[in-house]
Amino acid sequence: MPTSLTTISDHPLRYALTNELHARPFPTLTTPSTACYIAFKPVQNAAARDRAADLKHLTDLLDRHGVAHPPPGATHYSGRIGRHLLKWESHTEFVTYTTFCEGVSTRAFDPADFEVFPADWLQAAPGVRITSSVARIEGMVDRAGIATRLNEWFVPESLAASFVLDEAAVVAGDFRIDPAGHIRLAIFVAPQTGARRIGRIVQRMLEIETYKTMSMLGFARVREIGNAMGQIDKQLTQLMSDMQDDEKSAELTLAGLLSVSAELENLGVQTSFRFGATAAYEAIVHQRVEVLRETRFDGRQTLHEFMMRRYDPAMRTVKASESRLRAMSDRAIRAGELLRTRVDVERSAQNQLLLESMNQRADMQLRLQKTVEGLSTVAISYYAVSLAGYLLYPLAEPLGLSKGLLMALVTPLVVGAVWWNVRKIHEKFH
Repeated sequence: MPTSLTTISDHPLRYALTNELHARPFPTLTTPSTACYIAFKPVQNAAARDRAADLKHLTDLLDRHGVAHPPPGATHYSGRIGRHLLKWESHTEFVTYTTFCEGVSTRAFDPADFEVFPADWLQAAPGVRITSSVARIEGMVDRAGIATRLNEWFVPESLAASFVLDEAAVVAGDFRIDPAGHIRLAIFVAPQTGARRIGRIVQRMLEIETYKTMSMLGFARVREIGNAMGQIDKQLTQLMSDMQDDEKSAELTLAGLLSVSAELENLGVQTSFRFGATAAYEAIVHQRVEVLRETRFDGRQTLHEFMMRRYDPAMRTVKASESRLRAMSDRAIRAGELLRTRVDVERSAQNQLLLESMNQRADMQLRLQKTVEGLSTVAISYYAVSLAGYLLYPLAEPLGLSKGLLMALVTPLVVGAVWWNVRKIHEKFH
């Protein structure tokens, strides 16, 4: 009999992980429509920001429209505020708000479109604006009509425009900040394009702008550390030159290398997150451009060409700086290892000289000790002979010997006895 499915235990996160894949659907949009978009990011330490403050900022906006709050800890929300559909998302470093409404303003990219976000609410945001956009979605007209609108709305030298998704729409933008402080995006939709596809196109255009801006933070970081990297590189080059100069103290050079290595390590720690995030954002930008499946419109540059000419050089600069920083660290490590080897060799030579000097001193001490032992034998013998003389003088007359002869006979015996005792003592302690 097959096992009943009710007896299978699910992983605690199974439903949550599956639902996460479907939690952020693309909006469903009709033509004409307007999308207003803004992203907030704390200036410092955005990845570790207080996400409760982000959620409170969202609920403050919802309260103005009497809308129910999302659950605690939510990372996304979708609901209506007045005549607008609001979409809120919390990302690693930033939060985004997007509103969609039917219809377009009489004046293209009218700053009033953005009044869906109250001014005092914007000022109370827990962070600063990293980007904001207004997307105008219209039905597709003839090429001449589109060209006229593009010339009126955008800066020609920066404008990128192309057909996307097998000519389902024409997308356009110059990625410049207009007088109202927003990036302008225009989407001209073919009659046969469905509402879900329109939503996907608009969402991808907004994501391209957002992740392009976020990845450019890496370029700004590279500019900030450029002078520091130049100074460290100069110091490292000088230290490596000093390594070849035998007159330079190896230990002082090693201390300088350790200081430079510490600076490089600190710089690496400060930039590792930003460089990693930049690479991730860049990949998303190129992926979003690729999935649009662009074809050329009216001989104008495509989004891909715009990114290749304006965006990719900045990303290559970031990658080059990251590689340079890594290479400098590797050079400092290798130089430190070589210099430590040199210092160890020099110290070994110094230790060898010290051992030789100690051996010489020990040999001198041994010779001095033997000399002292000889002198002590003589001194002890002298006193011993004197004492023996006092003891034997009374026997000189009975034996018929003079005192001088008696002393002459006794001296070799006393000296021999003293020498033998000194030798035995020496052997005992050595």
